[in-house]
This record gives sequence, structure tokens and C-alpha cells, in this order.
Amino acid sequence: MSASLPVPLIAVAGTPAECGSAYGAAASDLIAANLDAYRRRFADEAGLGVPAIRRAGAAFRSATVAHLPRIAQMLDGAALGSGAPVEEIYALNARTELLYGTRRRSVARDGGCTSIGVLGSHTATGHLLLAQNWDWYPDQRHVMLMLRTRDETGHTVLTLTEAGMLAKAGLNSGGVGVCVNMLGCDRDGLGSGGDVGVPYHVLLRGVLEMANLAWALRVACAMPRNASINLLLGQDGELIDLELAPGDVGWLHPVDGIITHANHFESQITVHDTLKELGGSSLFRSARARRLLADPAAARKVVDDDLAAVLRDHASFPSSICRHLDEREAPDERSESVYSVQLDLDDRRVGLAAGPPCGGEYAWIDL
Repeated sequence: MSASLPVPLIAVAGTPAECGSAYGAAASDLIAANLDAYRRRFADEAGLGVPAIRRAGAAFRSATVAHLPRIAQMLDGAALGSGAPVEEIYALNARTELLYGTRRRSVARDGGCTSIGVLGSHTATGHLLLAQNWDWYPDQRHVMLMLRTRDETGHTVLTLTEAGMLAKAGLNSGGVGVCVNMLGCDRDGLGSGGDVGVPYHVLLRGVLEMANLAWALRVACAMPRNASINLLLGQDGELIDLELAPGDVGWLHPVDGIITHANHFESQITVHDTLKELGGSSLFRSARARRLLADPAAARKVVDDDLAAVLRDHASFPSSICRHLDEREAPDERSESVYSVQLDLDDRRVGLAAGPPCGGEYAWIDL
């Protein structure tokens, strides 16, 4: 384990409830700070007070219990261990739905990550590699952590996450890895019937709970959703990108050994992409990342440093792959590459750099 890891590492073991309780206790201060930040954000950006937040959280808890009960046990445990209201823990994990499902102005944020996958057939080591920049509000930098869980069966997950959540980019002991990008379409939101699906970040954790790629895909596709999400998944020398919208799924396969993705739909999924109403850097970031990797991939010599170079790219600065704050944007729209992640799925290791990644090095930690 790297002593220079830029976030705290919390390692827990046991049943889902035991893992959740230990996680909540160990991260209680960070969880409290994150909940405070999102209470303000929910109020300012979505007009939601604490009673509305808790009502929504209770509904998302019911959906999680129904579809992913072991994850519900972990989240219930996190609430118990941290002393946080359980409904607010679930609202935190549904922050995407609550922020962008109730206010249409920016349901498809342009600054919402760039992801990369390279097949082992095109890397110097023969290893399957994933990477991404996580673009979000810069004040979230101080409430992030690395979470490692080992359940009673030995299944282990290592993931970057916001305190009180259970997953973001990460990998597991089966070699399944995932990177994530925000998407937006005309189906996002709770809808007139108020039907509540599995929260965005709970779905992410559900994927990492699966020991193989086929089951990860089954979980991702089967879960009812209120928000669109893009998952770049890999295992055992295979990569696939899933574009998940409420009620529909599209997918992409590697071309010349590479998959990249930003914040717009690239498959033939039959939804209206709301990024068309916004424009922005997503329309070139994915294509640029592919071009930047084309030569080392053609030589079948992609290494970690090649991925880092892409993630540090400044074309169209500050709205670049390596995103920096843009003072021209409204204050509640300003984002940057808060952390940058690399995953080696064969070695089961994660590299993490504090962002924007142009200013830092990657610290590596083994599963």
C-alpha cells in the first residue's frame, strides 16, 4: 500500500451489515461533512429541505431493499455506525437523482468525467487497463476516501468513493473493474407516477459485488433506474461500455483495442440526449482520448504513463479532459477533475492522483 495515497483508506470485513457498521464508524466525521455539503446542495440546487430529502431517501431505501438487499444491509450499517439518519444516507447515494432529476437545467452535465479502457492485447504488459478522471464539485475533494471491503465469502472490493457512499471507480477480487460517467436523457427523473428505482451509486456498487463480467452486466441492465449512467466495465481480457437510461440500454465494444467515453450517448439507444441542448467539451473529449491513444495502441504498447498523459490533456482548457475551474460558469456549475483513477484489472491494483491530474502523481494500492 502506498503511503502517499491522497485519500484515507478504510478497510473493513465481515457480513454486509458488519462491513457497513465498521465503515460508518471509521468514516463518521467525513460522512457528517458530506451530508452537510449535500443538504446545502439539495436545498440550493433542487429546492429540497430536510423533510423532502428524508422522504426521498426512504423511497430509495425501499427500492434498494427490494432489488439489492445485501447492499441495503451495508448502507443501513453505515447509517448505524456513523450515527447518521438512514434516510439521508440513501438520499446521499441518490444525489444524482435528487440533484438532476428534479431540476432539468443541467441533467446532462458536460463536466462529468472521461473514461478509457484498453484491452490487454494492446498494452505492453498484456494487462487489461481502465482509467478515468472524476469531474465534480471541487469541495468534494475533502470528503473522499478509498474503501476496501471483504465480505464473509472473501469477495473483496476496492473503490474510490464519497464518504457515505459505497462505490465509484473501482475493482474487485474477481477482476471486475468499472469506471463511470454521467449521462442525461429525456427519461431521467422520478416521473409523474413517482416510481423510484435503484440509486445511481447503489447500482455502481451492485456491479462491483459481482464476481464476473456477465453477472455485472445482468445487474446493471436489470436494475430499475431514474437516472442515466455510463459504465465502462472489464474483466478477463474483455471490455464493454454500457449506456444505461431509464428503461433502455445501449452498448459499445472496443475498436482497435480501445474504448473511451465522455458524457453523451454514443450507441444507438433510442432516447433524446439532453447534452444536445448544452453542447460542450463532451462532444470531443471521448474522440480525442481515442486519438491520443491510437499510436501506442497500434504498437500494442500502451502503459500507465500513456493513460496518465491522456488524463492530463489540456485541449480546450479549462474544459478539457484534465478539467479545471471555469469562472465563466455559474457557481453551482463549476467543476474540475477532482481525482484521477487508473485500474490494472490483472494485477488488481488502483492508482489514484489528486486532481486535476496535471499537477500530481499516481499513488498505487493493491487489492
